[in-house]
Amino acid sequence: MCESCGCGSLGAETIVVRENLLAANDRVAAHVRKHFDAHRVLAINLMSSPGAGKTSLLEATIAALPPGVRIAVIEGDLETENDAERIAGAREGGADHTGVACHLDATMVHDALDEIDLDHVDILFIENVGNLVCPADFDIGQHRNVVLLSVTEGDDKPEKYPVIFRNADLVLITKTDLLPYMDDFDMARALSAVARLRGGGRVKKSPPRRGGPRGWTDWLVAELAANRLPRPARSPE
Repeated sequence: MCESCGCGSLGAETIVVRENLLAANDRVAAHVRKHFDAHRVLAINLMSSPGAGKTSLLEATIAALPPGVRIAVIEGDLETENDAERIAGAREGGADHTGVACHLDATMVHDALDEIDLDHVDILFIENVGNLVCPADFDIGQHRNVVLLSVTEGDDKPEKYPVIFRNADLVLITKTDLLPYMDDFDMARALSAVARLRGGGRVKKSPPRRGGPRGWTDWLVAELAANRLPRPARSPE
């Protein structure tokens, strides 16, 4: 079919590079996670479609977290620094911007840490690029994966993008204050789809534009405490 370039010729060898790419990323991710563990920092990978409310959620979270909980944010913006500026405005020194394509990888996070003093951070939020496909495959050194599902997206997203929802430690349904106006979002169907993929008890609802999302911040405080518990020693190999 493509005799001129040879791409369809018999005997052509296909070389799969995806495993090597992910393996190299995973090595950096493990290194990044060691940094977080050494400084007792809880790292949250925040993922969603574009416009689901990640930045609005972070702004509300900054205001709602208990006094004394110190945070930093790594922003995965494609071109602009708009989100980073919003977060920095909510809390001085709160954000570092990372230019990127369709997702963050571990090396990008590692490089961004040069600008963050982890000795003065309790929770690091990594706001990934708005995308429900690519971020699902890349470990970036996080401890927890949180996926936002906005009611404006429709209730079928967990079924359409199962990998990212299956790997979520928490699914946060956002913009629930718009439910009275969204006749194409069935909450029961969305919750059922998430439960089939990930199990029950891992979904919270939060309208971030209405102030402090209590259930979400309670979850963060509990996860921060759990992350600081002594880890069991590994058995010698």
